[in-house]
Amino acid sequence: MNEAAIARGGRLILIGCARMAHDFATESDSRIVLPSMAPDFTAMVYAIPVQMIAYHTAVFMGKDADQPRNLAKSVTVE
Repeated sequence: MNEAAIARGGRLILIGCARMAHDFATESDSRIVLPSMAPDFTAMVYAIPVQMIAYHTAVFMGKDADQPRNLAKSVTVE
């Protein structure tokens, strides 16, 4: 998968612990190194930088991050 992203001009951002950053240092353009923690918490903690990257990418592209297009209303009022 990395090769396909690189072939299309994509940049790879590694988000992981220090061991992972060391193992994959040559493949990634940027690294966000987070502390090692119990596997039960990694999904919650690792989601924060991913959401921040998505938000700042949308702002950079001139998109309205607070009101995305084609967002269907999923709440019904009784």
